[in-house]
Amino acid sequence: MAEAYCVKCKAKREMKNAQQITMKNGKPAAQGTCPVCGTKMFRIGG
Repeated sequence: MAEAYCVKCKAKREMKNAQQITMKNGKPAAQGTCPVCGTKMFRIGG
């Protein structure tokens, strides 16, 4: 699982349903949801 910062909770958390994606510029990233509040989370670099 990937860890990312949740801007709504203002804390670092493990992403739920994390998926590896590729950004428009070709770099890898991870996208998921916050397990506490359900906000979309994003981490550049996977």
